[in-house]
Amino acid sequence: MKKIWMFLFLFGGLSLIAFSQEAPAAEDVTDDELKKFANVEFMTSEFVEKKTGELKDMILNNEVIGGGARYNEIKDAWGDAAKEAEIELTEEERAAYKAIKDFQDSLQESVVEYKTELIKDDEVLGVSIYNKVNGAIKEDPAMKEKLDQMVEEMKGEDEDGAV
Repeated sequence: MKKIWMFLFLFGGLSLIAFSQEAPAAEDVTDDELKKFANVEFMTSEFVEKKTGELKDMILNNEVIGGGARYNEIKDAWGDAAKEAEIELTEEERAAYKAIKDFQDSLQESVVEYKTELIKDDEVLGVSIYNKVNGAIKEDPAMKEKLDQMVEEMKGEDEDGAV
């Protein structure tokens, strides 16, 4: 019986040591890691702006639809046969609107795909760094604030460089 208690005590002690060693495994996030994460956020927001610009261009410069006013009219009537008839929606306009809508619907997926590729790329960020920083910013509001500030600085630098 004494051996069993000794075994449990020893095993319990080793478990506590193993647990205490796992707790600090959530290492501090370095400035370099945070900067890489911020860069991915910045690059993603740039990608979103680019795709949004493409969508806006598709709407405003579409020869069949003829601009934003008609686009909004079609959008409001879309899927309602009576309203579509009321605005005299043509088959050409229907096809043009459908192409724009398909592009718009695919935007979310393309942004997720783009960001995922950036995260997977060890040269850009890497999954382990992403997970580490993402966990840290969820737990530490100050870290999230620092990240947001870095992204804003990157946007400011980009605007200064683009002029």
